[in-house]
Amino acid sequence: METSWSSVVAELLAHTIQELVEADARDEALAIVKPSRGVAMFKTSPVMVPTGRAWRLGVLLLDRDGGLFATGEVTRAIVPGIAVTNRSAAAERRRDFRRAAARGSFREGEVINHGYVPIALDEENLLAGSGPIEVLDGQLVVRLEAGTLGHGTVPLDRYLRDRAELLTFGS
Repeated sequence: METSWSSVVAELLAHTIQELVEADARDEALAIVKPSRGVAMFKTSPVMVPTGRAWRLGVLLLDRDGGLFATGEVTRAIVPGIAVTNRSAAAERRRDFRRAAARGSFREGEVINHGYVPIALDEENLLAGSGPIEVLDGQLVVRLEAGTLGHGTVPLDRYLRDRAELLTFGS
């Protein structure tokens, strides 16, 4: 009988969700950035719009419905102070994201994940290794870095167990 890799993933995710819910593990907000609209001085400011919540499991985000996402960027909902010394483009971009998060409907200081990408968990994508979850040598693995096909991998079951333990430690 041939292994249904998508079924195996679904079972692993369901078990992980159950464990995280029972331990009342801390989750984080998910959001999309709604860009500014309008013309000239009549533009709205960019804002982060909540799309749900998920547990951060290293390179993965897992929601309560079994949705799995590759992590994107993370910020906090805070109004950034005035940058005096660091005016790099990257620092300004991070400040813009914090500002957009503060304009959203999040608690002050809340951790917000944005720019995350849904992971396809069907047989074809798992076998092709098109996302961070792939079948390698007859085993489901998580690729820890994009573009490292076959390298820097950890068995998915062990990875989920270890990451869930970190979130539930002391619960």
